[in-house]
Amino acid sequence: MAEIDTQKDFFLFLHGKMDLKQKATDVLIAKGCSDEKITMGIPTKVGNVGDYMVQLWPPGPAPNQIKIQQITKVEDVEPEGMIGLWKGVSKEDVESIPLE
Repeated sequence: MAEIDTQKDFFLFLHGKMDLKQKATDVLIAKGCSDEKITMGIPTKVGNVGDYMVQLWPPGPAPNQIKIQQITKVEDVEPEGMIGLWKGVSKEDVESIPLE
C-alpha cells in the first residue's frame, strides 16, 4: 500500500451524505492530514497529479468506508453531469478506511 502524502490536497466527495462530513474529515485528520488540505470536491475543479480523491464508499444510502485514491492523470474533457471535470481524472486506489 502506498504511503499517503499528507502535504497534498484531498478532495472529499460525500455523495449527498453531508451528515457524514465531520466523520470523514476526522478520519482523514487521524491519518495525518491537516484540515486546510481537505476540500469538498466539486464538478468544476479537479486536483493535480499526486493529489487525492476521497469518497464515501459505496455511494448510496449506507456508505461504510472511506476510499482514498491518488490522482495519476488529469486530462482536459468536456464536463459531464454531476461528475463534471472529474470525468478526465485517472486515479488508483491507495487505501480504504472503515467509517466506524
